[in-house]
Amino acid sequence: MSILRQIAQLGHPVLWSSAAPIEFPLTPDLRVLAEDMLATLREANGVGIAAPQVYEPLAIFIVASRPNPRYPDAPVMEPEIVINPEIVGRSEELVKGWEGCLSIPGIRGFVPRHRWIRTRYRTLEGNEVEREFSEFVARVFQHEDDHLHGIVFLDRLESMRDVVAESEYQKQVVGRG
Repeated sequence: MSILRQIAQLGHPVLWSSAAPIEFPLTPDLRVLAEDMLATLREANGVGIAAPQVYEPLAIFIVASRPNPRYPDAPVMEPEIVINPEIVGRSEELVKGWEGCLSIPGIRGFVPRHRWIRTRYRTLEGNEVEREFSEFVARVFQHEDDHLHGIVFLDRLESMRDVVAESEYQKQVVGRG
């Protein structure tokens, strides 16, 4: 039975530190962590979560794009558990898009990211995967990968004018409110 984990908030040192690579074969505790992260992600209406966000400085995150109240236009995909990721290729083109973070509630930022990325990582079963992601899902992957390196989306902003309160984001960008 998975449990909901507390989410580390901006300012906690775990968000500024690098995550440790994960050894294979996986321990049962790591599988439990992945289940707990997925439950926590769903409860918080997120589209991604990294282990450092639940106080575990390990190189694992989940990308789970789906429409929800925080991201009503997100594409649907099966949750992907990503272990020891590498971004091995990327578009030269950067595209700005709105991001939020479960560790930085109430704030959105207009963040530049690569339009597409080519990745390599391992699954819970230990299989190596090479996969390309584009647009929104590439953005989520890059956001979560940053968490493994002690980077939050605020570090990627070009200007503080690219930050808005969630309430203003809902009014000005989404058109609700």
